Amino acid sequence: MSLKEFADGLPDYARDIRLNIDAVLRDTALNDQRKYGLLLACAHGSGYRPIVVAAEAEVLGKLSAEAAEAARAAAAVMAMTNVYFRFVHLASNKEYGQLPARLRMNVLGSPGIEKVDFELYSLAVSAMNGCGLCVDSHEKVLRQHGIAPEIVQTAARIGAIISAAATVHATAV
Repeated sequence: MSLKEFADGLPDYARDIRLNIDAVLRDTALNDQRKYGLLLACAHGSGYRPIVVAAEAEVLGKLSAEAAEAARAAAAVMAMTNVYFRFVHLASNKEYGQLPARLRMNVLGSPGIEKVDFELYSLAVSAMNGCGLCVDSHEKVLRQHGIAPEIVQTAARIGAIISAAATVHATAV
C-alpha cells in the first residue's frame, strides 16, 4: 500500500490530512532524497507500523538504499535522543545539561548520506517528538549549511502531516 492509498483510507473528518499527504507527494520543492527520506524518517518516527509499511512501499525505487537506511537511522537515534534532551531541557535542575549524555550517537557523525539531508530528517523527527533542544540544534546546523528557512519549514510540515495521519489512522472509529 502506498502513502496515497494509506491516506485515502483515512476517515472523512481527516480530509485535510489526505489533501496534505497528496500535496507533499506532488510537491517538487525538495529533491527526491529529501522528500522521500523525510517521509520515511517521519513514518518510522511515528512508531505506527501501518504508516511505516506504506512509507516503505512509497519510497521503493525512489530513494537510494543508503538514504533509506539513513532515514530509518535518523528516526531510531531521535527516538532515544529526543527523550533524553527533552528531559535535560525541561528539568528545573540545569546541572543535567552540563553532564555528558553518555548515549551512543555515532550515526550523527557518519550517516552514510550528505550530513545536511540527515540533519533535515533528524529535525523533522525531533519536531514530531517535541524536543525543542534537538530542533534548535538541527536547525542551527542546517542554517550553517545554507539551507533556506522554507526547506526547514517543509521538513517540519511533513513531520506534522505524517504524525497526524498516524494518529488519526490509529484512532479512527
